[in-house]
Amino acid sequence: ILLLNRMRLNVDGLLVFFPYDYVYPEQFSYMQELKRTIDSRGHCLLEMPCGTGKTISLLSVLLAYHKEHPGIVAKIIYCSRTVPEIDKVMAETRRYCRLYKEEIGEDADILAVALSSRKNLCINPYVNESRMGEKVNSKCYSLTAPFVREKARDGNVQLCEFYEKFDSVGREYPLPTGVYDLDDLKDVGRRKGFCPYFLARNTLKRADLVVYSYHYLLDPKIAEIISKDLAKNSVVVFDEAHNIDSVLIESMSCVISAKLLDESMRNITNLTTQIDNIKSVSQEKLQSEYQALVEGLRVASSSRETDIVLANPVLPDDVLDEAVPGSIRTADHFVKFLKRFVEYIKSRMKIQHVIVESPAAFLKDCYETVCIDKKPLKFCATRLKMMLSTLELTNIQDFSPINSICSFATLVSTYCDGFVLVIEPFDDRTPSISNPILNFSCMDASLAMKPVFDAFQSVVITSGTLSPLDMYPKILNFRPSVMASFTMSLSRDCICPLIVSKGNDQGVLSSKFELREDASVIRNYGCLLVEMASVVPDGLVCFFTSYSYMETVISNWYNQSILEAVQKYKVIFIETQDPIETSIALDDYHKACRTGRGAVLLSVARGKVSEGIDFTDHLGRCVIMFGIPYVYTQSRILKARLEYLRDRYGIKEGEFLTFDAMRNTAQCMGRALRGKTDYGIMIFADKRFTRSDKRGKLPKWIQQHFKDSTINLSIEECVHMSKKFLREMAQPVSKASQLGLSMLTMEQLEEEETKKRLAKIIHVV
Repeated sequence: ILLLNRMRLNVDGLLVFFPYDYVYPEQFSYMQELKRTIDSRGHCLLEMPCGTGKTISLLSVLLAYHKEHPGIVAKIIYCSRTVPEIDKVMAETRRYCRLYKEEIGEDADILAVALSSRKNLCINPYVNESRMGEKVNSKCYSLTAPFVREKARDGNVQLCEFYEKFDSVGREYPLPTGVYDLDDLKDVGRRKGFCPYFLARNTLKRADLVVYSYHYLLDPKIAEIISKDLAKNSVVVFDEAHNIDSVLIESMSCVISAKLLDESMRNITNLTTQIDNIKSVSQEKLQSEYQALVEGLRVASSSRETDIVLANPVLPDDVLDEAVPGSIRTADHFVKFLKRFVEYIKSRMKIQHVIVESPAAFLKDCYETVCIDKKPLKFCATRLKMMLSTLELTNIQDFSPINSICSFATLVSTYCDGFVLVIEPFDDRTPSISNPILNFSCMDASLAMKPVFDAFQSVVITSGTLSPLDMYPKILNFRPSVMASFTMSLSRDCICPLIVSKGNDQGVLSSKFELREDASVIRNYGCLLVEMASVVPDGLVCFFTSYSYMETVISNWYNQSILEAVQKYKVIFIETQDPIETSIALDDYHKACRTGRGAVLLSVARGKVSEGIDFTDHLGRCVIMFGIPYVYTQSRILKARLEYLRDRYGIKEGEFLTFDAMRNTAQCMGRALRGKTDYGIMIFADKRFTRSDKRGKLPKWIQQHFKDSTINLSIEECVHMSKKFLREMAQPVSKASQLGLSMLTMEQLEEEETKKRLAKIIHVV
């Protein structure tokens, strides 16, 4: 799409300014379904093809609705996953505002603010020198905590000049209307001398558009601090939300290792020393804390904005108003209570076999063994937060182990249904080494999502890879007003999906468990890679089902001299579990593609490369999926979740596993196509993809390009079709050939023929 001068769209009676010369048919259909959702004051699931302008489609409609009907849409809360995605949303908002001013002759009068973590917004050189999240948070707290600022009045204590000026002047400073990404906020902070992080947080209530990470809304520990006062008549957007259930489950789960317990005991010893010290200096502080706890937890734990250790706010209102149980009111008693609880967990982890039990069974055994009742456990997370504040400890990062224990205590005593507790004596990968782990895992994503559905008028869940759509209402337990998947309108077939089911020796290609170690399968996968590396120009990205499978295959390829054969054509880079190593590999992969040498990137489904990295144009001319990325089905936590989903929501085990595998396959394949002028080959290298029950769960925009002649190929046939496709794509394409087909003007939108075509693009579930 080219930069616009003037384009106004009539989306079912709503005037929408669209800042590009042309609109894609699927964009217009997407806008119509989005407006229908807001009209109905309901929630929706919308699957839009990758690279077709989903972000600007969302923003154009939502900002237009907000301007036209501010009483219905008071605020837009746009949740994204990464900082680059947040920057993209802000850039598109700025583009929209420029067009609005051109068309109307006045400013859009919109305040759009991005928010990220302290490490991305801090401008204090002392604090942000480490660039590590927890260290930045801890240093920030050491300069801004209320007790530190109190001490500064009496003595020479270092404070943050930016927070001090924000606190004295900046709170009353109304950020002028405009679009503020993270860099803009830092610029304002430097100019005015304000802390950009707290300036952004202070502006959230006034802002028309808030753009931040999922966790600010979905993680209850963070949402209570950041997002609790946002307006009910807001529209919430979760972009790239194909794995939203995994994010929700992770935010409500915790893992306790033997190492964490040892560190917690050291924390307890440290706390005991700190309590003894404060007793000798200021008994009044402990006494006033005790008195506050008698009055009730809500009063005692009122959050200060500079707090870092955040209690898990899962406690119901009636509990917050109760007095804290006497057994943990005094600091001494609470530390002894924690020591008993940690020792109990240690004793439970001295096992030789796996234990799977419910929270209720764990609490019953805890009471019978060490007489710890359920009620004081509920208060642990908030009680610890209070005590750390009373003891005036600034090195908060050092107490994260005991904070994890307290969060677990609060969770296990609050939730009985939808959670499972699994204690394992060793890691499955190293069964001969004792390494006990306690997993407290949430099995029901809807527990964390329900507050969001209840708190806001409309929630939009959207991505390029949501298929099959009908699974999300089940696992998130809600009833959407609109569920729609859109196909991609193209003037030429620039997607070439091929299913390779056999090698040239007619041997079956598959990653299923029985064939995983099969030398013939691994050799044929290697032959496929060598052949495609010789044919495909520039970048070729490969995905394996897991790190362990990738290691096995690469080891075999090395012994069979397959890697050596690939290197005749391209340089090889490998994704590892180390994020820094992977970042370096990605940078070098880009360099190799830019120089014309070409490169192969070997990566893993569900890894960093599959989730947040775009391989635009020459960076990803071909993507190969070696196998189907099913999750590790022997995991006890997964087995417990599958059983829960079956009993609670009637979702069969195979149905959920296939759904999860296909959405991750689609996410990997979507890396190849990032726009309509882009093109790429998608190779599904597993015989099981030939079955319609697997293939049919891929997004419609991929399915539409399958043909009978492309769904059961040998390696040789795949190479032949790839060559033919690449020759066709090498031909020049003109804008004129796309007009009326994949790109529409305002006049073309009004034509009857176009309206008929628009109806075919959308697949409403």
